[in-house]
Amino acid sequence: MNLALVHSRARSGVRAPAVRVEVHLAGGLPAMSIVGLPEAAVRESKDRVRAAILCAQFEFPTRRITVNLAPADLPKEGGRFDLPIALGILAASGQIPLEALADCEFIGELGLTGELRAVDGVLPAALAAGEAGRRLVVPVANGPEAALASRVEVRIARTLLEVCAQLTSRKSLPLAEAPALERTSGPDLADVRGQAQARRALEIAAAGAHHLLLIGPPGCGKTLLASRLPGLLPEATEEEALEAAAIASVSGRGLDPARWRERPFRSPHHTASAVALVGGGAQPRPGEISLAHQGVLFLDELPEWDRRALEVLREPLESGLITVSRAARSAEFPARFQLVAAMNPCPCGWAGDASGRCRCSQDAVRRYRGRVSGPLLDRIDLHVEVARLPPADLRPDAPAGSPRRWFANASCKPAPASMRARERRTPCSISRKPRRRAVSPSPTNPCWNAPSMHCNCRRVRCTGSCAWPAPWPTSPARSRSPPRT
Repeated sequence: MNLALVHSRARSGVRAPAVRVEVHLAGGLPAMSIVGLPEAAVRESKDRVRAAILCAQFEFPTRRITVNLAPADLPKEGGRFDLPIALGILAASGQIPLEALADCEFIGELGLTGELRAVDGVLPAALAAGEAGRRLVVPVANGPEAALASRVEVRIARTLLEVCAQLTSRKSLPLAEAPALERTSGPDLADVRGQAQARRALEIAAAGAHHLLLIGPPGCGKTLLASRLPGLLPEATEEEALEAAAIASVSGRGLDPARWRERPFRSPHHTASAVALVGGGAQPRPGEISLAHQGVLFLDELPEWDRRALEVLREPLESGLITVSRAARSAEFPARFQLVAAMNPCPCGWAGDASGRCRCSQDAVRRYRGRVSGPLLDRIDLHVEVARLPPADLRPDAPAGSPRRWFANASCKPAPASMRARERRTPCSISRKPRRRAVSPSPTNPCWNAPSMHCNCRRVRCTGSCAWPAPWPTSPARSRSPPRT
């Protein structure tokens, strides 16, 4: 028979759509053509495949070879189709049995010597192969990543010759094994000295999945506090961890299979563009908000960010999804993250500090705070003022901070699933009252849950009448003198 069919998987966002590699041998002058919307790397595979087949001591057919990658309207990219194309040519020429290809899917790039090389996006392909009820054959380097999909049988091979030996029942390929999980303690709240108010705000944010804004002078510990939030979050479920691992798999930055259960923590620089945050490119790749899926996204120096870059966060904060659209294609990436931002109260950073070092005018402070739009601030649930600690509290002989008192999934249950589902569907409605959210207990009522008091969704309830301080610290610097008469 001069026709062969091999199953494989393409890459489209975090999905792995099925691709049928159809190989047909016909009479005529020897030639090879690949159709089905292939990109440059796919078109160049005919030279790699020819050399790999000859090095594996097989015969390359001297006939007219047509390779069709169906569906024809789906763009094909990368070297992931080298292995299925080579197997299709061998099967169509009768050198390996056709029946052995029916219940398997193949992914891998071929070297000129027939060696199989790793490709990106193997984990989504393994999950999709498991749903289709087929086995998957991948290069050895991709084995640990593909083995994270527990519902599919994954086989690993080093060369094209080993795969052909498996198909001809002369040798059995080994099963892929997932590496043992590395349990790391990570940053702990014990590293934070003092800051009882900010520590309590972190616990509230972890328990209720609230976004958090830390406001304070330089050196008060805002970045240190933000990096401790992942240690308070509940342990990711298998479904959540697989979603985050699949994004890392298609990002091109690699995935560590031994740490795939850890929640991600992303901290991009404030010069990052909007495309770097949400993703993009001619071949859409996930951005920082998608890489922080099911984890924490930390934005330091919030007013220093480009305003257009910050505004793209408004939709993902509500929907938990981002769609990257380009002229040729579009891709959809999950982006359900917990935002933690930090900023100084004024351009010099010392407004409200007891030292009185701030010399910024009220207009300068107002312009500085106006760099962050009101709709974005409204999506951040908790606004916390972080005061600067006295130097005596930071000496080596000073008492160390207490360790985290609980994980949010153990001693303080997260928000109910129904409440979170409701919040995903509709944004928090705004009441007519001013949304003043500075977290600070009053002497008469030490209520730490006051920041959501003016929020109609009542995610964190306040049972007392709290004394609301000013939402932004005011500078004790010089005041405007009255006009001269």
